[in-house]
Amino acid sequence: MEQMLSRERQALIAERLTRDGKVLAGELAAGFAVSEDTIRRDLREMASAGLCERVYGGALACRPAPLPPTLAERQAIGSRRKDDLAQAAAPFIADGTTVFIDAGSANLALAAQLPAERRYHVVTHCPAIALALAPRPRHRVTLIGGRYDPETGACLGVQALAEVERLRPDILVLGACGLDAEAGVTAFDPEDAAIKRHLAHASSTVLVLATAEKLRTAAPFAVVPAETVGRVVTEKTADGAALAALAEKGVAITLADAGRR
Repeated sequence: MEQMLSRERQALIAERLTRDGKVLAGELAAGFAVSEDTIRRDLREMASAGLCERVYGGALACRPAPLPPTLAERQAIGSRRKDDLAQAAAPFIADGTTVFIDAGSANLALAAQLPAERRYHVVTHCPAIALALAPRPRHRVTLIGGRYDPETGACLGVQALAEVERLRPDILVLGACGLDAEAGVTAFDPEDAAIKRHLAHASSTVLVLATAEKLRTAAPFAVVPAETVGRVVTEKTADGAALAALAEKGVAITLADAGRR
């Protein structure tokens, strides 16, 4: 019965968050005639599910991540900004590294920024990334197969998941549809989320490139908690509170210099 009451209470809290954008624990406790500890537990559970962002004294509505265009469309949006992120991220990938580069327009920009003279083993399920690296003889490139999804720009499904389950990369360059200190890394597609999740747990280091607007957003499917990410490379225009919240989770932050080429 308590579990049912908790679900009902959380549904009503979610409605209030949608309406008002924020809730206060004290007001909720009085309104539901329960203790503030009970409300805090509700808010923790809702934050873990990506339904809100906990703040001191209550919670804020989690801003939904924008709906995804195709990879080709994303490449045309903010390409210089993504080049800046890629240039800032490239030094974190050492020579001789086995790196899985997840699908994404910023990650595609990173592939182009990898020094051609170095020896990398790049694994990806994104054909565009594999093609970008194909002319480089010193890079060993492995393309994961499966059902091609034009929105993510990646090969997904049972075959792709079976292939990535055998991998143990040194570095994962993880694509994040949404990134939030409480909701963690999230994705729009459940199959994409499953592949990302396995790779994040199997890799020694997780690196995320994210434009400023992706911070404090959440997509429908959870990938991993924020503390799984070792480093986020983002823009100097990123929200300071969002960066501070990620840093509190142990995430290293690198701010890219705009236009440094």
